[in-house]
Amino acid sequence: MTQTTPPTEKKLLDQYRDAINLKHYSPRTGDTYILWTREYILFHNKRHPKEMGAPEINQFLTHLASVKKVSASTQNQALSAILFLYRHVLHIGLDEASLSEFRPQRSKTVPTVLSKEEIKRLIANLTGVYKLIAQVMYGGGLRLMETMRLRVKDIDFDNHQIIVRDGKGEDDRVTILPDAVFQSLQLHLKYVQVLHEKDLADGCGSVYLPYALERKYPNANTDWVWQYVFPAPDLSKDPHSARGEGSPSPISAFEMGEGWDGGRISALEMGEGRNGGLRRHHIHESTVQKAVKEAAHRAKIDKHVTPHTFRHSFATHLLQSGYDIRTVQELLGHKDVKTTMIYTHVLQRGGLAVKSPLDG
Repeated sequence: MTQTTPPTEKKLLDQYRDAINLKHYSPRTGDTYILWTREYILFHNKRHPKEMGAPEINQFLTHLASVKKVSASTQNQALSAILFLYRHVLHIGLDEASLSEFRPQRSKTVPTVLSKEEIKRLIANLTGVYKLIAQVMYGGGLRLMETMRLRVKDIDFDNHQIIVRDGKGEDDRVTILPDAVFQSLQLHLKYVQVLHEKDLADGCGSVYLPYALERKYPNANTDWVWQYVFPAPDLSKDPHSARGEGSPSPISAFEMGEGWDGGRISALEMGEGRNGGLRRHHIHESTVQKAVKEAAHRAKIDKHVTPHTFRHSFATHLLQSGYDIRTVQELLGHKDVKTTMIYTHVLQRGGLAVKSPLDG
């Protein structure tokens, strides 16, 4: 009679990753939450979270605010990550009322908006693919990562629209494909198609597919329609497999399971387990951020300009042109119109359209 070996219990951070995936949080949110959970454990000298509660959480958050001087939004993010651990991984109830004072209200900030003339100067100081990316972001109000993740099938030239898949909150939406980018975007896609055909000839040419579509449609990852609109210049290991492979983690190999031995663990051991073959991913967002920053400097725009400034300017300029705020809300993908209302601050003149007494 053969004995069956009972399955070993997953390590805590593997369980955390499973819970994140079950809730369909984005991989970036999962990485950030796991980072804060790890920091929380390390702050308390690697004590198991089961042995801790609200007092220890308060100590950690006080340390972040008083010593690390983190912003209110960062403090809220850390608290959300730790609460997720106790609610959805450990299933331990906390005295959350005692934690409410450690969740500060986010300060109200006014977005950086460029004038139409400044936008023209900024785009004029961009070249190549970065110029096209900026035109798409400003022309359709896309976020940076929404633009990076566009697939060929999401560009609808006939209907002059872009389908944004899995935007913030995992919602799809339709936005504008500007006529001004038609020719340059079509030429760009011809180049991308040639690049894809070369990758196929070299035995590569596959792309990451979300939500296990790769198993459902085994050949879809090499289909032209699934390729990224803005592919990276080089092939790389699938970033969705074993994120950060080979990078040591400061937490021990025990990872809150059995057998704490004080060793180190790589991100590979955190339980991703997807195929790590060579693929052509999308352009890394940091290169776009750098290009926009340098273009703003060359254009002599003395404002804090980031790729997200294109989205802020898109919304503001539509409202200035008389478009209904509900239409702008739908194009931006905001769930609440209050989020869109922030752009009304520059509809007429500065200072809530109040004329200064100095101007008579």
